[in-house]
Amino acid sequence: MLPDPLKTLKGQLIVSVQADDGSPLRGTPHIVALSRAALLGGAGGLRLRSTSDIAAVRAITDVPIIGLTKQSHPDTEIYITATPDEVRGVAAAGADLVAFDGTDLPRPFSVAELVRAAHDASVLAMADISTLAEALNAYEAGADIVGTTMSGYTPHSPQLPAPDFELMAQLREAGLPFIAEGRLNTPDLAALAQQLGAWAVVVGSAITRPDHVTRWFADALRAEKEQH
Repeated sequence: MLPDPLKTLKGQLIVSVQADDGSPLRGTPHIVALSRAALLGGAGGLRLRSTSDIAAVRAITDVPIIGLTKQSHPDTEIYITATPDEVRGVAAAGADLVAFDGTDLPRPFSVAELVRAAHDASVLAMADISTLAEALNAYEAGADIVGTTMSGYTPHSPQLPAPDFELMAQLREAGLPFIAEGRLNTPDLAALAQQLGAWAVVVGSAITRPDHVTRWFADALRAEKEQH
């Protein structure tokens, strides 16, 4: 059995409440409002991308928060919580789990160093991975949980328009607990991820990014018009 707060998250919907830079919803008050709406709808956890957002949402709820940073660094493609300092900042803001890039991309700090920083800050370490091998490496380095977040975002993982259900099946067959995330944009897809063994399921854009959802519909109508 995995440790708290992962026990609390088992079988739950985790809503990723993030807005891209430049989005009208990027401000922290909007993130708080979106988080309240997600909680009202039944979210059992939240995934948030900055220390200011984490601290503000922590003040309104006790549900588990997966926290991270998104910051560019020179000489590396690692973008999600790339350094121990970022791990410590996310933990101090009130996250229960710190998510970080756990892929095999060239990195300024090892997965083990990021895991150690999380544990030293008394929070859990979640490695966002894109392959089974990366998941195995993350668990060997001491990660508490892995997420399928990065599948499709590394050159060595499948570039799929749909969720990476094959990776989920591989993780289940290997006996590795995982949180499903990535392109799970309908209730049926989220339920299928749970059927494939996901400890919990993260849904983001389909719930909290109306600009993305609008683009899906607009693109579909545009494509239909071009065919006729």
